[in-house]
Amino acid sequence: VLRCLGIPTRVITNFNSAHDSNINLSIDKYIDISGKTLHLNEDSVWNFHVWNESWFTRRDLGSFYDGWQVLDATPQEKSKGIYQCGPASTRAIKEGDVNLDYDSPFVFAAVNADCVTWLRYSKKRKERIYSNTRKIGKFISTKAVGTNSRVDVTANYKYPEVKEISFKISYSEYKNSLMDDRKILVTAV
Repeated sequence: VLRCLGIPTRVITNFNSAHDSNINLSIDKYIDISGKTLHLNEDSVWNFHVWNESWFTRRDLGSFYDGWQVLDATPQEKSKGIYQCGPASTRAIKEGDVNLDYDSPFVFAAVNADCVTWLRYSKKRKERIYSNTRKIGKFISTKAVGTNSRVDVTANYKYPEVKEISFKISYSEYKNSLMDDRKILVTAV
C-alpha cells in the first residue's frame, strides 16, 4: 500500500530474531538447580522474523531520525493498548535510543537483545550463569532492486560485533602503565 502511495518501502528479514515480551532488552531463560527449564516468561528467539521498512521524514522526532522506519504488520505484543509496531527509526535502533515512541525498545531487542540464562534458586534468588551477546540479529537482509540477490542491511540496525580479545597482563605491568599516565583499553564483549 505504501509503495502505491509513492513511499519507498522494502521487506526486511531478521535472522535469530528476539521476541522480548517484557521489554527488558534481554531474552531470559530460567533453569532450576537440576537443569530443568522453568517457563517463567514468554521471551523467545525465532529463526527469523519479517517486517517492512518505509522511508519517512520524522518531524515528530527530529531530522536525525529521518530515513528508514520499521513497520511490523504482524506485531505480537500490544503497544499503547493495541497490536501495532512502528514506525520505529532504524537510526534510533542503531543508536540504542530505546526511550522513543513507536516501539523502539521492542525492535532494538529483536535485533540486539542479549540471551541470558539464569539459575533460579528461589523466588528471591537467582544467578546469571550464561550470557550470549552475539546470537540475536544476524544477516538482517532485504532483496536487491532488480535482482534476487540479498542485500545485508545489518549495519543500519547495529554496529559491528567486536571480536573478543583475550590476553593476560600482570598487575605490576598494569599498575606501572597507570603511573606512566598511559591508558589500556580493554573491550568487554
